[in-house]
Amino acid sequence: MLSAIVGTNWGDEGKGRMVDLLSARYDIVVRYQGGNNAGHTVINEKGKFVMNLMPSGILRDETVNILGPGIVIDLEHLSGEMERLRQGGIAVEPGHLLLSDRATICMPYHKLLDILEEDRLGDKKFGSTRRGISPVYADKYMKKTLRLGDLKHWDTLRERLSDLLEWKNLFVEKGYGHEAIALDAMMNWLETYGKPLIPYICDTTVYLDKAIKAGKSIMFEAQLGALRDIDFGIYPYTSASTTLAAYAPIGAGIPFARLDESIGIMKAYSSCVGEGPFTCEMFGPEADALREAGGEYGAATGRPRRVGGFDVVASRYGARMQGCTCVALTKLDVMSYMEKIPVCVAYEVNGQRRDDFPASIDELNAAKPVYEYLPGFHCDISACRKKEDLPREALDYILYIEKAVGCPIKYVSVGAERDAIIEMF
Repeated sequence: MLSAIVGTNWGDEGKGRMVDLLSARYDIVVRYQGGNNAGHTVINEKGKFVMNLMPSGILRDETVNILGPGIVIDLEHLSGEMERLRQGGIAVEPGHLLLSDRATICMPYHKLLDILEEDRLGDKKFGSTRRGISPVYADKYMKKTLRLGDLKHWDTLRERLSDLLEWKNLFVEKGYGHEAIALDAMMNWLETYGKPLIPYICDTTVYLDKAIKAGKSIMFEAQLGALRDIDFGIYPYTSASTTLAAYAPIGAGIPFARLDESIGIMKAYSSCVGEGPFTCEMFGPEADALREAGGEYGAATGRPRRVGGFDVVASRYGARMQGCTCVALTKLDVMSYMEKIPVCVAYEVNGQRRDDFPASIDELNAAKPVYEYLPGFHCDISACRKKEDLPREALDYILYIEKAVGCPIKYVSVGAERDAIIEMF
């Protein structure tokens, strides 16, 4: 079985929690895109863990975890994340974690350029996490980056990096007026954070090919969601990578593989970190109450998330872009305090009702939410473990979303704990 766990909205849907739960059914978990610009929070019997780069399956001793060729890796951040996991009692050793030799290294100067550009943009900024993701992906497609496999060739690494810095300093010095990036400083950084990772680096394409032929089950873990995809998201307020399930085999390093299923994750309401259009957004006390009830603060940045009611238009589009075979609905328990539950059923764009998700950023900026309200269920559902335990209003809400989105809801999360899940069928 080859399955992708993907976000259907703006990210922050609860993918890490679902990967941690479902990873018990898989031999291998692979992160296939993105960097450390988003976080997956997992709570289980071992504790609470926030992971930015690490596949969420790392919390299971028996699971092999891989960072694939589609990932961009900040070596310093990865090293710190590995150490925090070890301090939490999690084994992070070669064999349990594999790093693709084709994965791209996110250098300190990528982070610097991210910060310099966001500062230059001022009020027009994209809401970057300032962790170098867009600059390093840009360099990747310019064919001007280092890859993890280069760390195994220390005799040629300095010359390669020197050539890259000669080019990069044209932007840093003459573009932004910042002091030049020093070669010695970058080599020291690579030695400090890169050399210890060499035992983890291998040709993961060969490993995964053998695993598939041996009948191993593989889960592909995405970062962010469909609406942050570089091609099909709310461009230019997107990530710099392809967040879609269709890219999973490519970003994992096995483009010859075929997915058996795509499990789309969506919240029972909407949340969003960063800039850009967010049509269903709520404001004032209504938003404050939902944000506090759901603990809506970014796992990577700590920033308060923008929140709103469930967005049918965006979620239906996201499920289609992800090719979802089923949906996992998270954080239904958060809605327990509501007298009535808001649902954004359509957009109004320049006086016209729209049921489709606009591709134009101008139309998205002009869109206004059309809200309907469903009855609340006014009780704590966190102890429910089968659908018969749910109050009628909660079950009606699930069925309403399932019909509106056009995809069966297989899992419903009613709490942060690993077992706080209802399997609907």
